[in-house]
Formats: sequence, structure tokens, C-alpha cells
Amino acid sequence: MSVAESVAPGLAGVEQLRAMVRAGAMSGIGSTLGFSLVEIEEGRTVFSGTPGPEAYNPIGTVHGGYAATLLDSACGCAVHSMLRAGQGYTTLELKVAYHKAMTAKTGPVRAEGKVVTLGRRAAFAEARLTDAAGMLLASATSTLLVFER
Repeated sequence: MSVAESVAPGLAGVEQLRAMVRAGAMSGIGSTLGFSLVEIEEGRTVFSGTPGPEAYNPIGTVHGGYAATLLDSACGCAVHSMLRAGQGYTTLELKVAYHKAMTAKTGPVRAEGKVVTLGRRAAFAEARLTDAAGMLLASATSTLLVFER
């Protein structure tokens, strides 16, 4: 069972996400990488985190997978926020562009995801990862499959 379904069974997506935040429930990946959902509205979500040493690659910068994970989460949850009760989604494609490397000096980052279009079977979303000053670090577009559970 998903975290959303265990915290808020039978509710629409936006209400599930809000219930998760109220309950302090996090997905496993959010706990592992130290990021959390901080803003929710229909069609838009924001995740926030500060990459620590666990996210570093061998050359001393934050691994690109950290940015990709936040961007995927922002895109996915933006779509989740628009689903009816009983619907689910999964990422079919994620395209990430890295604009600036993250290091120990980067500090907290925000990934804002927005739904571009939502159809019966497919959704399209985009996200931007920025630092505290608003500098663009990475961006993504995503195609997601929407299905009945």
C-alpha cells in the first residue's frame, strides 16, 4: 500500500498529499535523501531539501540523481494533486537538464513541479530546481501514465 493510501484512503490526490503533510508521513525516498513536500495546490507542488554528504559523487559535487529525484517527485506529485480518488500514476519518461552544479555551498534547494496537461491516460509535467537565491540548477519535463487502481 502506498503512503498516500495508508494515510488518506479513498481521497482525491490533492487531499491525500495534504493529509500526508499534516501527518508528517514521508515516502521512503524523501526520508533517505532528506527532502520533503512543502507546498501543495492542484497542479503544483514544491519539494525542499538540502543535499548532504550522502548525495555527493566521487568528484565532490552533488550527484545528478539527487536533482533528478527531486524533479521527478515534483512532477509526479503535481500530477498526483489532480487525480481523482482511485487513480494512480507512474513516470514513463523524465528528461533532466543540468544547468549548474550543486556543492556543499549550494544550501537548501526547491523543486517546483507544475502540470502542463492531464488527460485520461497520460499527463505531462515540468519542474525547476532552484537554490535559495532563485538560481536555476536543473529543469525537467516528464511524461506520466495515469491509470485506475
